[in-house]
Amino acid sequence: MIIKSATFICSNTKVSALPVANMPEYAFIGRSNVGKSSLINMLVNQHGLAKTSQRPGKTQLINHFLINEKWYIVDLPGYGYAKVSKNSRESWEKFIRNYITKRESLQCVFVLIDSRLEPQKIDLEFCCWMGEIQIPFVLAFTKADKQSITKTNQNVAAFKKALGGWFEEIPPYFITSAEKSVGRDEILKFVDQTNLDFAMPVLTPDTDF
Repeated sequence: MIIKSATFICSNTKVSALPVANMPEYAFIGRSNVGKSSLINMLVNQHGLAKTSQRPGKTQLINHFLINEKWYIVDLPGYGYAKVSKNSRESWEKFIRNYITKRESLQCVFVLIDSRLEPQKIDLEFCCWMGEIQIPFVLAFTKADKQSITKTNQNVAAFKKALGGWFEEIPPYFITSAEKSVGRDEILKFVDQTNLDFAMPVLTPDTDF
């Protein structure tokens, strides 16, 4: 897939304000500071499209980016960031859950995992929740350039083993590096192939989250 255009469309927390669900979309989510914005910018080859920050938890809205006028990348708030108020955290979690469970045109969720770390409980729990609600998801291991290939492969294998305690079949996964563009072609090929199976959803009247 060749990326010809990538345009920011909107940021919000309400389903009534989301773009019409008439094109396939792919949500990106992970622990705060996992490198989500950098990965999105790398995929679309447009520096600064998704805003990066050294301050975890900055993304607090659902951000839609229209790619090639045909499909969306959706940047979701990171999970697991503790330095916010309990009310704010619960509010974020609610609209994330509602988006994931109710968005008709959502084709797949990319769950981002820091490849430098051993399996983290919060990542495993989120993957298990995705499995419970039967939402298709894949894994994207980030920051692979920050360590040796051997160490990355060890951590990926450990995560897959831990996830195997809940899943009969491990979801597809990609090893990525935003700085080196590792995994870009593989992810875009996956999206391209998945888009072929997109069927226009039967839309229901919008309601606020």
